[in-house]
Amino acid sequence: MKKRSWFAPICALLLLALLVWGLGRLVRPKYASGITLEGSMVENWYAHREEGHQILFVGDCEVYESFSPVTLFNEFGATSYIRGSAQQLMWQSYYLLREALKTETPRAVVLSVCSLRYAEPQSEAYNRMTLDGMRLSREKVEAVRASMLPEEKELSYYIPLLRYHDRIFELTAEDARYLFRGPELTYNGYLMRTEVVPYTRLPSAPVLQDPAFGEKPAAYLDRITALCREKGIALILIKSPCLYPAWYGEWDDWLTDYAEKNGVEYINAIPRMDEMGIDLKTDTYDGGIHLNVFGAEKYTRWLGARLRERGLIEDQRLDPVEAARYDDLSRRYEQEKQRKGSTNG
Repeated sequence: MKKRSWFAPICALLLLALLVWGLGRLVRPKYASGITLEGSMVENWYAHREEGHQILFVGDCEVYESFSPVTLFNEFGATSYIRGSAQQLMWQSYYLLREALKTETPRAVVLSVCSLRYAEPQSEAYNRMTLDGMRLSREKVEAVRASMLPEEKELSYYIPLLRYHDRIFELTAEDARYLFRGPELTYNGYLMRTEVVPYTRLPSAPVLQDPAFGEKPAAYLDRITALCREKGIALILIKSPCLYPAWYGEWDDWLTDYAEKNGVEYINAIPRMDEMGIDLKTDTYDGGIHLNVFGAEKYTRWLGARLRERGLIEDQRLDPVEAARYDDLSRRYEQEKQRKGSTNG
């Protein structure tokens, strides 16, 4: 009797797996244009993870639209990257940071605290913009399980074809162009906005019903603090100078107390805008909710000086590898800044 050959079935399974993977890459949203550009940023980091950044920013729009790594390098010689994504929740920040620390050990982690106000996941759309870009790993599995809404299917985060198969009838040239690598739309994670929309007024802050942060985000902040302590990394908790949604005094007090008890730094930048030179008539692109590139550069200079005073920056501008890398980045950055600025004008 002939022995059964397993070669053909194994090859068939491998081909099927390759086909499912390839179709999943094809139909998954590429976030290359429109209003969802932030969805490409998590995936972009993998091309930069071996660079060894001195400063790693983690969090939501209050880091990826507020700090310019190009400015930080050109004026202070500090290498940096922003692992940001839209409405990045505190537990997502933890898993993205833990993944990043597998390949690099920055001197400082700057963490946006804005998402502490979210006690539970908010929407599948925002989950997808953070989690779809993560490569399969223990961190991704745990992040998915912490983030899923009840109606979501876990397997669809690992096999995108299960979630996005309907897009097969909506494919565009972008889907083919970015099949294997997503669009690089940022500058080391910074998403540039050059529009100028002055602050006039914002909605009144609603009455704060419960001054306490939720147990879940607070617990993940503890885990981030412990992770940084274990790695010998300075942790800086930061609230950027964005005026909406409201940032309450009770939250400020809680974080001030937390920082003192845990030996980390907490910075509320809102009352320091004058010190930074930020003018909400010229330095915001949406009426005071977020900074534009002009405000982000001012904010970055202010933080860079603080980081240098703390000894967290080593000037790398004379390093030929870093100088070449940031020369190219700076050239593209300035070109976009001028092009978009002239268009807006």
